Amino acid sequence: MEYSVREISETLGFTRSTFYYQPKKDSCEEVLRDEIEQLAAAYPTYGYRRITKLLVNQGYTVGYRRVARLMKAANLSVSVKRICQTTTSIAGVRPYVNRLKTLDICRCDQVWVGDITYVRLKGRFIYVALLMDVFIRMIRGWKLSQHLTQALTLKPLQQALCQNGSPEIHHSDQGVQYLSSTYISTLRHHGIEISVAHRGCPWENGYAERLIRTLKEEEVHLNDYQDIHEARTRIRQFITQVYNQKRPHAALGYLTPIEFQRKNLA
Repeated sequence: MEYSVREISETLGFTRSTFYYQPKKDSCEEVLRDEIEQLAAAYPTYGYRRITKLLVNQGYTVGYRRVARLMKAANLSVSVKRICQTTTSIAGVRPYVNRLKTLDICRCDQVWVGDITYVRLKGRFIYVALLMDVFIRMIRGWKLSQHLTQALTLKPLQQALCQNGSPEIHHSDQGVQYLSSTYISTLRHHGIEISVAHRGCPWENGYAERLIRTLKEEEVHLNDYQDIHEARTRIRQFITQVYNQKRPHAALGYLTPIEFQRKNLA
């Protein structure tokens, strides 16, 4: 004997719609995996917790464990980063102060700022030193090296001095590479005033910090360099062809450094 859906529903005490109801799956695994990959590409420094938050904001019903599992399977997990210290201060009292606190920066080559950052390369670190003209946001010199040595900062300085002349003020943190006798003597030889951020106050070197953040977010974090040669090539291309030539800056009225420099020279 066959029974209709209505009869079965009435006998069991539920509605016809309940009979036909099929629970919706949380999210198709493949769709969710694709979405995670897109988010991980857009936010390469985000771990599973932040990725989960983004997914929930987009309407997905998903938990931390599931996202962590899918990210691990796709080799997208962000490991806990080892802290790479690039600033080692020289002990003792130094005769240098922060000259930028009340300074009105209003012309080219008035202030150059320098700083060092690291790039993770297959289980080890390589280092990048940058030197920027604050007024026009132009990177005047840079160097990438396997070692955190004096040459890392001295070479960009010599390069910048040779190609652009001397700034009025050189500003940096208290790293030994910037306060070494060789570096200081080079600055003094060119009549450059020395300005130094206070120890433990990275915001006092904020111009350089923002430059490094831009380099990391717009170049380093978007690439997986196979070796130091590729890293050097890609970073050089970003600095010379993108940052200096094509990237507009809000602080420059959305002109690029090269456009702003030409405008001021004119």
